[in-house]
Amino acid sequence: MTTQEQVVNRKVRVGVVVSDVNDQTVVVEVERASRHRLYRKVLRKTKKYHVHDPENQATRGDLVRIEECRPVSKLKRFRLVEVLTERAVAEIAPESIGQEIVAEVQRSAARAAAEEADEATAETPSTQTIELAPAAEVMSAEAPAPAPAPEAEEPTVAEELAEAATEESTEKVPADEADADSEQKAE
Repeated sequence: MTTQEQVVNRKVRVGVVVSDVNDQTVVVEVERASRHRLYRKVLRKTKKYHVHDPENQATRGDLVRIEECRPVSKLKRFRLVEVLTERAVAEIAPESIGQEIVAEVQRSAARAAAEEADEATAETPSTQTIELAPAAEVMSAEAPAPAPAPEAEEPTVAEELAEAATEESTEKVPADEADADSEQKAE
């Protein structure tokens, strides 16, 4: 007998890595689409496969090709063949991140310096001229505009109803009506 090479048809799938927490294991979600036989609507079905990744080369979000293999563990029946595309990482320049945050931190630092200067001026008057001048300039440049004075607001509908109810309850009943009411209650 001659030894013949046995041809094995292994299932190959392409999917997205949804978890790479475990060592040498990734979870790949494979989506397939098929038409409903009667209604002809496209149905999307997903299935998750535990895949053996010995070098831990796949990360979450990568598009990978997996292939069926012998059982590696209780759940792992596929192995990673290759990483097709790596996950897209947003490339943002560090200069553009948080300019508002930087300004806010600088403002809060200037306020803290001003507060320390105020505390120091209460203790020693000689340090007041040295430390307070720069802090005052920073605070005056960054101080928000004063809020406008509140104008007299018109009463709301609820307030008007409440006032009307109190006026009705405080109205006096004429003496004749009060006597008639008490006579009816007595009968």
